[in-house]
Amino acid sequence: MSKNKSDRFLYRNGLSIVFTSLFCIAMVAQAVFGWKQHNQEVEELGGQALGMSEYLTSGHFFSATFENFQSEFLQMSMYVLLTISLRQIGSAESKDLEKPEEVDRKPDPARTAAPGPVKRGGWQLRVYQHSLSIAFVILFLISWAGHLYGSFTDFNDQQVLRGKPREDLATFLTEPEFWFETFQNWQSEFLSVASIVILSIFLRQKGSPESKPVDAPNMETGK
Repeated sequence: MSKNKSDRFLYRNGLSIVFTSLFCIAMVAQAVFGWKQHNQEVEELGGQALGMSEYLTSGHFFSATFENFQSEFLQMSMYVLLTISLRQIGSAESKDLEKPEEVDRKPDPARTAAPGPVKRGGWQLRVYQHSLSIAFVILFLISWAGHLYGSFTDFNDQQVLRGKPREDLATFLTEPEFWFETFQNWQSEFLSVASIVILSIFLRQKGSPESKPVDAPNMETGK
């Protein structure tokens, strides 16, 4: 058995395993507590409580889930795209103000173990070299649509329980509820990105790739 810890699966994939596990735990907890909260609200309005399987296909669950997903994917897509051309002096999250970066160099198909699209070139390379931002934008749009569907469905379910008529989608989009849900999440994501960009100018975390070296000058840009 290899004694080199870099050969161990858990060591090589620890970051994705931990965050995926935390996501699954939080997702289960959200479903359980969201189910209980939703049933309390429904019963208070004289409706019938839902079973867990029914709740997981309800507008309430879709809205709460995709409301958070879309803000995260918006944050990541904007971060990936804006850091291409924008700079912040002193930030560990910014490219250098003057020197060219390794990430900007021309793809080399002759490079050892270069991904398939790089070796094949053409349209596959053109798509692949923007694939990260494309993926995040698509995930954002899917999540935004999921949030809209869930919020719209849940709104009309609440309307029925209150003895009011259902609204069509165009009318629902003039209501403040959906946009309040949307922007309360977006502003928190923009704040979190601004925080890491600005705080990494002056603060350090030894061992983290998101921080500059502890002895780096405050106005040194990049890692």
